[in-house]
Amino acid sequence: MSRSLKQKSKTYDKGLYAEKVANAWLRLKGYKILETRYKTKYGEIDLIAQKDNMIAFVEVKARPDVAQGLESVTPKAQGRITNSASYYISQKNLTQNEFRFDVLVVLPSKFGVPQIHHLDNAW
Repeated sequence: MSRSLKQKSKTYDKGLYAEKVANAWLRLKGYKILETRYKTKYGEIDLIAQKDNMIAFVEVKARPDVAQGLESVTPKAQGRITNSASYYISQKNLTQNEFRFDVLVVLPSKFGVPQIHHLDNAW
C-alpha cells in the first residue's frame, strides 16, 4: 500500500473512531441518535441527534486541539451541512422541531479517555 493510501486509511479510521465516540457521548447526554453518516447529493452529515424538540446536525472532528477542530469547519463545509440538513428536514417533513448546527471535537485520549468539546449552535 502506498504511503498516501495508508495515511488516508489512518485518517478515515480516526474519523470513524471520533464519530463513534461522539455518538456514545451524545447518547450519554440524553440525545437520541436519528442518523449516522447521513448522505445526500449535497454532502454528508456526521450525526443527526435529537433531545426533546431540538434536532442537532453534528459535524464531528478529530483534532489535536479544540481550535484546530473548530477552524476545520469551513464556511464551505457549513454550507454543505446546511444544504444537507434542509434536505433532511424536507424529506422527514419536520415542521414542529427546532434545529441547530453543532461541532463536536474529539481530542486525543488522556489516561485512555477521549476528551470531548461540544460547541452547540456553532453557526
